[in-house]
Amino acid sequence: MNTTTTQGVTVSVTTNYLPDYSSPGQEHYVFAYKIDIRNNSEYTVKLLRRHWFISDANGVVREVEGEGVVGQQPVLEPGESHQYVSGCNLKSGVGKMSGTYQMERVMDGSEFDVEIPEFTLIVPYRLN
Repeated sequence: MNTTTTQGVTVSVTTNYLPDYSSPGQEHYVFAYKIDIRNNSEYTVKLLRRHWFISDANGVVREVEGEGVVGQQPVLEPGESHQYVSGCNLKSGVGKMSGTYQMERVMDGSEFDVEIPEFTLIVPYRLN
């Protein structure tokens, strides 16, 4: 699990390779990642946007931006957390992702970026 904390908001990531949805012979590798966002600050925060960088071992880097996460813009009171699962496909069996969430302090409307820790996407048999 990869974890980082920015201004009291902790983001943790775990990943899984999905062989049933992948076709290595056609350079199609599918991964799932589970994100846990925990508000350890003293303020209520709202997740507004996401900004991802997805790097494939073949040198291709994709950038993905958009509102919320999986169709939601969760509001987290102090001590609350939000989990979601999403996915990513690569053309190689190895890659990495990183990025930021744009958050808002509900109390005063101030916005800040929360780091998403860099994490590796790797087909298990590539580890040996």
